[in-house]
Amino acid sequence: MSSESVASKRGQLVSLAVFICSVLTSLALLGFFVIGIVDGSVSDFNIGLWLLLLAGACLSLWAGHALRRRRRFGLANAALAVTAIPGLLAALFVLAVLVTQPRWN
Repeated sequence: MSSESVASKRGQLVSLAVFICSVLTSLALLGFFVIGIVDGSVSDFNIGLWLLLLAGACLSLWAGHALRRRRRFGLANAALAVTAIPGLLAALFVLAVLVTQPRWN
């Protein structure tokens, strides 16, 4: 097994992990959008911002998937990082709040 093959496998695994994080973040965003539609907090005033956010998440997923299929893992990771990194940071924040149980007053 050559070192190029090992590097390719590592690139595929990292790209898959970033893709999964990006999909989960996009699903959470879609869930918040649907909840906002149901409870009325997504209105005519801010629907444009929501649609722009959803379009950006879809574009990131589409570009990442297309680049992964062409075996361009570095560019795919960069495209997917647009949605994966904020999702990971939000998850770390929630985890830190659950573990440390800070006083907010």
